[in-house]
Amino acid sequence: MYKYECYTKAQQILTPLAATSTTANYYLGLSLLELGKIPEARAVFAKYADDAANLAGTARTTFYQGHPDVGMQIAQNVAAKAKKKEWEQLKYAADAITYSDGGNYQVAVDWYKKALSITDNADLHIALGDAYLHILGGGGEAMNNYENVTGKDPKNSLAFSRIGALWYASKNYGLALESYEKAKEADPTNPLPYRDLARAYSRSGNFDKALENVQQYVKLSCEADEAEYMDILFLSKHYKDAINKANELINKGIVKPRFYGVLGFSEYEVGDSVNSLKHARIYFMEMDPKKLTPGDYITFSKIFLMNHLNDSADQYFAQAVKSDTASNKSDTYRMIAEAFRVAHDWSKSAYWYYKLVSEYPETQPVDYYYAAVMYYYAKDYTNAAPAAEKFETKYPDQSSSTYWRGRVAAAIDSEATQGTAVPFYTKWLDKIGTNTDKKNDMKIAYEYLLLYAYNKEDKEGMKKYVDLINTIDPNDVLKKQIEEVLKQPKGGTKTQSKTPAKKGK
Repeated sequence: MYKYECYTKAQQILTPLAATSTTANYYLGLSLLELGKIPEARAVFAKYADDAANLAGTARTTFYQGHPDVGMQIAQNVAAKAKKKEWEQLKYAADAITYSDGGNYQVAVDWYKKALSITDNADLHIALGDAYLHILGGGGEAMNNYENVTGKDPKNSLAFSRIGALWYASKNYGLALESYEKAKEADPTNPLPYRDLARAYSRSGNFDKALENVQQYVKLSCEADEAEYMDILFLSKHYKDAINKANELINKGIVKPRFYGVLGFSEYEVGDSVNSLKHARIYFMEMDPKKLTPGDYITFSKIFLMNHLNDSADQYFAQAVKSDTASNKSDTYRMIAEAFRVAHDWSKSAYWYYKLVSEYPETQPVDYYYAAVMYYYAKDYTNAAPAAEKFETKYPDQSSSTYWRGRVAAAIDSEATQGTAVPFYTKWLDKIGTNTDKKNDMKIAYEYLLLYAYNKEDKEGMKKYVDLINTIDPNDVLKKQIEEVLKQPKGGTKTQSKTPAKKGK
């Protein structure tokens, strides 16, 4: 239970045994230390003040209380008790340094090595690996010691967990997952691999697997970090469950600023605008500004947009850009542009998309598409035209880039008298051929071309586009009006008929 970090359960088991066993007493004291009960742990170790293990426990309490020099001296005294073939005292003394802060970790390494020269012990190799983690550049030696254990004992769950932790720290999540899976298979009752798998799956973006494993971790471990469970509920998009868990922790008096972040951001996702704003404000007020991410600022801005507080949203979007230290801010720009698009603020969305494609011209085609289309939706055709031109120039093979050049030109030439959209629409129609998936877009293009032919008194052109529209929408109003013109006796002019509706936009 102690090795698997189930400290409360370990305390329950060890308490009656400690009355007659110095070893049980030692692990009882260690369990109390891990539970933050330092005075109680010190009192437990004092029961066997002359025992090497419990004296090493006292050294640990001294380290915990911020007295590393005294802790090192006590550990030295424990190590000095070891006779020629005795290794346990060396391990106790080294453990006191390795699993505390402020000691001389190289001394711990030396004691472990001396103990290993007496006996080749799996626990010694794991502890030696842990000590190397405190030494600059010691990761390789740590891995060697952990692999020494798994090479001899493929059922050593703790060693596989340590190997996974090394891969995780180096951000190699694939190998971390592989090692954690081996730790789980070695001992399915060990809760630690499930916790570690949840973290690694979360980092690699597989939130469903993260949730599956954190649930098993909570089930097996009496010391489960419920806050971590809450985090993964949020990341796996189980927003209602995340809200319930955050409220549960806050009601228990277990409160950290990020709890309000999870609460407010989850409430945003389920559409609770009032509570989302309330809790997000607490999060931003209490959270260390250095720990706020660009994503935090963007989500807060979205909450303001949800509450129709667009000026406040602008303020925090600006903070998102300012806090983004990446050399390429395209992702941040895109998230801001997307937020305004979802909020139907076409003008601001267009501004950010156009800023994105201007500063990062190698970005994806869809960003160019939205830069043009958002300006179009905002009826800002003056800016839509260069945005559409930029789109077609950068991605001439994208048929939509040519279509939107035509669409914008047609909006400017709304009465189809200049024919500025003609070359773009005809070029686009040649590109797509008879693509039936774009029927509505084809009809829009045909209507402009039909109206232009009407204005030019081009009856052959009119007949062509009447027939083409008829294949898509026989009830099209403009088509019917032009059909009436075509039925007029030879020599009639367009002035003898009612002027067709504008179809430029």
